[in-house]
Amino acid sequence: MGSHDDGDGCTGADRHLMQTGYAIGGEDGCIADARRHAAAFLERVRTEQHSSVTDRVMDLTRLVVSELVTNACKYAPGPVLMELRVTPETVDVIVWDSDPTVPEAHAADAGRVGRHGLEIVKAVTQDLEIHREPVGKRITARIALADP
Repeated sequence: MGSHDDGDGCTGADRHLMQTGYAIGGEDGCIADARRHAAAFLERVRTEQHSSVTDRVMDLTRLVVSELVTNACKYAPGPVLMELRVTPETVDVIVWDSDPTVPEAHAADAGRVGRHGLEIVKAVTQDLEIHREPVGKRITARIALADP
């Protein structure tokens, strides 16, 4: 995975405090690597921005990264791009893949095996946006920094 970091310190209402991006190739271990990169990024946010990233936010971010990257690697051919941003209010997890099919969360069904990822993401995030792109789609999940 490659990365780029932008710790520009912008703090406007719609600006990020820090961001980082990764290209994920889909090889064995890529989902665990994505979770590790997310945790390391949030640790940097804690120390460099003195932001109150709680353990709850850390766990939810790893969960959301895991679910979104798993789906992208499973259903889309080619690379996956993951971007993480921290604003004063949220951690944004953005995942792009090459498949233009917009996923839909299914109604809860305890008997269904698998295909619960988007339901989980919707349940633990403040906001979930899915946009078709000129190539593929981009999913943005926002996790509130403040505990409910």
